[in-house]
Amino acid sequence: MYERKIPVDLTCPLRLTMSLIDSKWKSCILDELRGRAMRPSELHKALPEAAPRVLDIQLKELVDDGLVSKTVYPELPPRSEYAITPLGMTLIPIIDSMLEWGEKNKELFVRKYGEMK
Repeated sequence: MYERKIPVDLTCPLRLTMSLIDSKWKSCILDELRGRAMRPSELHKALPEAAPRVLDIQLKELVDDGLVSKTVYPELPPRSEYAITPLGMTLIPIIDSMLEWGEKNKELFVRKYGEMK
């Protein structure tokens, strides 16, 4: 497991929240899982820009933090699914606000990154 070089500031609620979702794909994973449980391959297809290894690591961290649950079905071949937990659902309003802000400020991104596909 990854160990932080700089400890999290336990007195700052913003830093605490960001410590859970600060990775590039965690918010996207939670957004994808908001509607239904998904198999790992479905998440990989939904987020094709993310390297599979990175998604797997971030899914494990989300499970460890209690934001996502993993169910492994005892069958052959083994099958697993990820689902957002009630705790993870409490982050959805934050993600929705981020989506709304990004939508309202598209011009900033066009200036910074060029035309969007």
